Amino acid sequence: MKTAILAGGKGVRFGAETQALPKALIPVAGKPVVRRVMDIYAAQGFNEFVIALGHRGLDIKRHFVEAMQLDGNIKLDLRNRTIVSPPGPLDNWQIELVDTGQDTATGGRVGRLADHVDGDRFMLTWCDGLSDIDVEALLAFHRSHGKVATLTAVNRKARFGYLTLDGVSVARFDEKPLREEDWINGAFFVLERRIFDYIDGDHCDWETAVLQRLVADGELMAYRHRGFWQAMDTPADRDALEQAMRAGLLEGNNMGDGK
Repeated sequence: MKTAILAGGKGVRFGAETQALPKALIPVAGKPVVRRVMDIYAAQGFNEFVIALGHRGLDIKRHFVEAMQLDGNIKLDLRNRTIVSPPGPLDNWQIELVDTGQDTATGGRVGRLADHVDGDRFMLTWCDGLSDIDVEALLAFHRSHGKVATLTAVNRKARFGYLTLDGVSVARFDEKPLREEDWINGAFFVLERRIFDYIDGDHCDWETAVLQRLVADGELMAYRHRGFWQAMDTPADRDALEQAMRAGLLEGNNMGDGK
C-alpha cells in the first residue's frame, strides 16, 4: 500500500529558514522532517511513497537524488573514476516525486495523485507531523468500518492557558490543559480510492471542502490516538519535537483504541 505525503506548502511561519530550504527539508534532530515522517511508515513495513510537490519541489527532488547517491559510506576509485555507494537506509524505499503545482490547494494536490496511487486504498499524511502511531492498528480500524476515509484524531494540549469564566470573572485557570473531549485532526489518513470523487479541481481545499463533504455523507471516521503527536508549524514546534526525540517519546507504540 502506498503512502502519499503532501510537501508543497511554503512554511511561511518559519521565516528565514524557508528562504534557504522548503519546509519539508527543515531538519529535526539532523534529518529533514519529511524523512522523519517517512521513517514512521518504513519502520512498520510501509516503504512505498508518493510525495506531492509544489513550492521548491526541485529542492526536494534534489535532496532525494543526493540521498540515494550519498547516504552512508562512499568508496571512490580515482584510478578507474568510479564511485561505489554501498546499500544505505533508503535502498528498500520506492519514492515517486510528483509535481502538483505551485499554487494548488491541499485537496487539489491529493486529486493530482489519482494516477500515482494504485489499488483501492492508500494512506495520506502531511510532511510535518510526527507521531508514534501504530499504522497496522490504524489500518485495521479503517477496514472495520467500510467508510471512504479515516483520519487520526489526537488529543493535543492547548497552546495557551484555558479560562473558565463566570460572567466577566475568571472562575478557573488551567495552564495548557489536556482535556479528554478536545480532539483535533492529526492527519495520518487512510483513504479508499472513492476519495477522488470528493475532489473537484486544483482549488479544492482538503479541510474546508473535502472533509466537510465526507462528514455530510457520513463517510469520515476517526481513529483515536492517545500517544505522542506533534505538528511542526513553527520553530518552537520543531524545538519541541527535538526535545521529544531526546526524551524517547517517539519510541515504542502508544496505541489508540479506535473508538
